[in-house]
Parts: sequence; structure tokens; C-alpha cells
Amino acid sequence: MIDWKTAEKIAGMVSGGTDGGGRLPGDLAEIATDSAERVAAYTQLVPAGPLPPPEVVSRAEWISANLQTMKPILDPISGKLGEGMGPLAAPVRLAGGLVLAAQVGALTGYLAQRVLGQYDLGLLDPTITPRLLFVGPNLYLAAAKLEADREELLRWVAFHEVTHAVQFGSVTWLREYLGGLLEELLAGMTVKVDKKGLFELPTKAGIRDLVDAIRKGDLVSLVVGADRRATIDRVQATMAVVEGYAEHVMDAVGADVLPSQEQLRDALERRRETRSPIFRVLERLLGLEMKMRQYKDGKRFCDGVVELGGLPVLNRVWRAPEAMPSLTELARPADWIRRTDVLLPA
Repeated sequence: MIDWKTAEKIAGMVSGGTDGGGRLPGDLAEIATDSAERVAAYTQLVPAGPLPPPEVVSRAEWISANLQTMKPILDPISGKLGEGMGPLAAPVRLAGGLVLAAQVGALTGYLAQRVLGQYDLGLLDPTITPRLLFVGPNLYLAAAKLEADREELLRWVAFHEVTHAVQFGSVTWLREYLGGLLEELLAGMTVKVDKKGLFELPTKAGIRDLVDAIRKGDLVSLVVGADRRATIDRVQATMAVVEGYAEHVMDAVGADVLPSQEQLRDALERRRETRSPIFRVLERLLGLEMKMRQYKDGKRFCDGVVELGGLPVLNRVWRAPEAMPSLTELARPADWIRRTDVLLPA
């Protein structure tokens, strides 16, 4: 099993652990409510229930929340450590669990330095209540570094994260669909272990020494069979649409209320992290490292569909899982429109 306490310690070390910075401007509850009203008015999506209240969190609190949602996804993977290794199974499982903890902790700590906001959703555990998180120190420091108005930046981030809350709150099948894809992907994974590298790890290393040793190679990685390639493509295409839709909406609703929106986008494209942390971790372990370009493709797809057919046509993506574009259709919105004209006639 993954040593989650070690993962949290490593994440805290990598994140820098600073919670410095001043208070966020404005009334966050009012900003979130205003964002939700504008997003709902533009998208015409109606959440089935109230959206989660916004929370300002520290980096440490953000790390803790995300590790909690990762547990039901990554623990089954760690259970495969040592399979088929006979008498070596127990030591490989122990050492591999520590290595996975270090890998997960290091990446989570890196993300904790950069993420500004997040709609935190437990895809495989419906008992986890979704949360709307804003990382206070990162927002404060980003505004200072970018010389941006703090309230404008906060509102801009709120538009994006609230759009995710509206998406999942309105499209009742979306959470289950993504969770099902994730379960399908996990079921087809095997764990690749570098036994020699594992047993060469220093036995009395401190956390920093352990992280440095692991960075020299992928001691534990994941392998997905060719039969799961289509599942990976569907996950990537769906996440591109989920993120691209939020990018489209934040630009559309922010145009009237954020004077510096264009400058904010140009500046933040170079530092933003929009992908869900669990997908970032899985990509890293799978050696995929999906590029930001694919998320830009998601926004380009959404912008293109709206330009060709308007928002009601784009909203077809939320009518059924079959309406999600393929990776090929992301680059060809007209092809997707023609297919869904037939699939989902008015």
C-alpha cells in the first residue's frame, strides 16, 4: 500500500510550505454566487442542487484534500505491487509503496505551488463531497508577480472553477462516466517495477534523499495494454472538452466584467495548471505527460463549435456520453457537428 503519510510529507516539502501573503480581496461567497449566476445564464445549464461553497485553503490543505481523493484510485494500483514475484513480493510491495508515495507526493507538491483554484471531485468515491477550492497564497503571489488586480484575478479563476461545478452539477451522467472510464483504465493496468533500483535505495535516507534517489529513474511505473488505448483516448478527449468548455465560458462571461481579461489570459497561459491532479499523476506514472496543447485544442473545439452553430449546438456534448468528440473530432469541430446532427436530432 502507498504510505500516504510519507506522500503528504514529501508534498509539503516540495510545495515550499509557505502560506504567506495577504488576504484575498472582496467577498469570496459573493464572487462565487455572481460567477454561478453568470455561468448558468450563459450556458443554460441548471445544476440539480446547490453548488459547493467556496473555500480559501492553504497549500497544505489543498495537498491534504487531493491526496484524500487519490486514495481510492491509487491504492488498488499499489495492491498489484509484487504480483508474480514469489518470495520477493513482500519486500517489493514495501519498497514500491514507499516509492509510489514519493512520486505521488513530489508531483502533488509541485502542483500545490502553482494551482490557483480547483473543483475537487471524487470520481471513484461518491461519498466524497465536491469542494470548490481557492489556494489563497498562490492567488496572492500570482497577482503580485503578474502585476494583476487581485480581485480581477480571483473572479477570473472563479469563472473557470464554478463552470466545472455547474458542469458536474447539471450533467448528471458526467461524474459516473468519467469514473467508469477511470475504473476501466485501472482494471487494465499492470505495475512495472525496477527491482534492482528499488533495492539500491538508501535504507536510512531522509525524505529529501529519497526523492532525489527516485528522480534518477522510474522505479515504479504503470503499463496499459493495447486493448486500453481507446480508453485512454476517450479519457483525454473528455477531459479536453471539460476543460475547454470551462475556458470558453470563462472568456465569454468575463468579457463584460474583467477589463484585463486578455492580459490575464496571456500571462497565465504560461503558468496555469488546469488538469485534475489525479490525471496528472496517472499520466506521469503511465509516461504519457499529456501536453497543454490538447487542452488548448479543447478550447479551440468549443470556440469553433460555437462559431459554427452557437452554444446550443456545443451543449450537445452534455446530452449523452456518445456525443463526446473523439480526439480526431477535437481538431475538426465541423465533423463533430455533422455526426451529432444525426446522433442527436433536434
